[in-house]
Amino acid sequence: MTSSTRDQTAAEAVPVQPQGPLPNTVVVPADEDPVSAAGSELIGGPPGRRALLGVSWWVPVRFLALATVLTYCLGLVQKLPCYTSGWFYGVTSQYTHACYSDIPHLYSARGLAYGLHPYLDQIPLPTPDMKFLEYPVLTGLFMQIAGWLTPTTGAIQGREQWFWMVNAAMLLICAVVTVVALSRTHRRRPWDALLFALAPVLALNATINWDLLAVALTAVAMAYWARSRPIWAGVFIGLATAAKFYPLLLLGPLLVLCLRAGRWRAFGQAAGAAVGAWLVVNLPIMIASWDGWKTFYTFSQSRKEDFGSFWMILMQDRNQALGTLNAWIAGLLIGLCLAIGWLALTAPRRPRYAQLVFLVVAAFVLTNKVYSPQYVLWLLPLAVLARPRWRDFLIWQACEVLYYLGIWSYLAYTGDAKQHGIGQDWYHFAIILHLAGTLYLCCMVVRDVLRPERDPVRWDGSDDPSGGVLDFAPDAFVLGAARRRRDEAPLAEYLPPAPADEVDWAAPRDTPEDVPRDVLEA
Repeated sequence: MTSSTRDQTAAEAVPVQPQGPLPNTVVVPADEDPVSAAGSELIGGPPGRRALLGVSWWVPVRFLALATVLTYCLGLVQKLPCYTSGWFYGVTSQYTHACYSDIPHLYSARGLAYGLHPYLDQIPLPTPDMKFLEYPVLTGLFMQIAGWLTPTTGAIQGREQWFWMVNAAMLLICAVVTVVALSRTHRRRPWDALLFALAPVLALNATINWDLLAVALTAVAMAYWARSRPIWAGVFIGLATAAKFYPLLLLGPLLVLCLRAGRWRAFGQAAGAAVGAWLVVNLPIMIASWDGWKTFYTFSQSRKEDFGSFWMILMQDRNQALGTLNAWIAGLLIGLCLAIGWLALTAPRRPRYAQLVFLVVAAFVLTNKVYSPQYVLWLLPLAVLARPRWRDFLIWQACEVLYYLGIWSYLAYTGDAKQHGIGQDWYHFAIILHLAGTLYLCCMVVRDVLRPERDPVRWDGSDDPSGGVLDFAPDAFVLGAARRRRDEAPLAEYLPPAPADEVDWAAPRDTPEDVPRDVLEA
């Protein structure tokens, strides 16, 4: 079955019904999203009421996996100029073709080409700030496995090409795992994952670095939480944090939402499993080489203002680094997280888990001292779950694509005496575009939280499909406006149904004896 066609605009959306959506229904984006409906005209228009969706071999998950593979392969083709020459000949060729990747360069720079082991052996050219591999342990293992699968003989260029292709194949598996997990998180909305599968930034950024590993583990964690399996959700949060730092932020929204719903046991299970999984992965390296293990954390702390961040604009405009940068970032991030927590506890309805996760990770991205182009992959699956609307998604994607082109053009300009590319002022404009696009999507999510009737996930009566044990759970603790509404709710049945000039005086009315004494006294 498909969802009913939605004829009203978002502002005229049908209020959320407490009984929930109809069972065994699948939401088809072309039925409710104007942009999706317009795009479906390319393949014959939205499906009709007699369409048999999901009964052929092309069930949503298989179609989504194929779409992800095709998008990913387009990205590989886009990297072809670098694969053949750009990574090896000429300083700026990889920038002018916008096909840069860390992967082939770090094969030699981090010692994998020479048989060195991450964390145990120092890198070939150590510096005072970085003597060992600067990535978390699970990412280092990922790199090591790819190194084992790379031939150890032959010219270094061919080995670096092989290393990149091995990593590209492994990261493709991560991309497919991510889209499958997304399709299973909102069980009635599997087609929302098409936003991820067709995202331009997936093609452009997937093979720049190893971020898709953490993205896939995070998506699996959210899928397990959506299916009310908090222990497995915590395990994958811990594994994701062992691959990249940002998945740790998933526990913050869980804490606030479980506080509001009184689901402490589920939160404790998830948090405990996350800590346990993280320790299982990290303890062996911590014991074997403490200095190698801590490099990721010390390097991140000592790093200065870098590409893509608001702080870089300030630093370049002032021509001076900010000495208290870490304190400023910590203060801003804590303030934003407290604001998001207040929003979660005072909103008219408990926000969806995916909404809060997106806002927290976006706050981390916006305040961070560096924004590498592949960081957009962190937000990509979260945006799909938080705001599954093609118009807003494409606006955000357009800003990110322009930033992607901007940073490589700026590096080409600064790295080549001929200065082919854009200068500092235009690069600052590209950074502002990235910030504006992310802030725009954040504003749309906040609006959905404050006005749940405009939430594209909740319009059909759903509550929180990604919430697991939180889905349709009653509130146990609220603050601010939400608390006032809750306290005033018991009095609603005693209030007159209409203003005094509209009351039907012929109808029977309650007498003072019919109203409880405490209400009269109030």
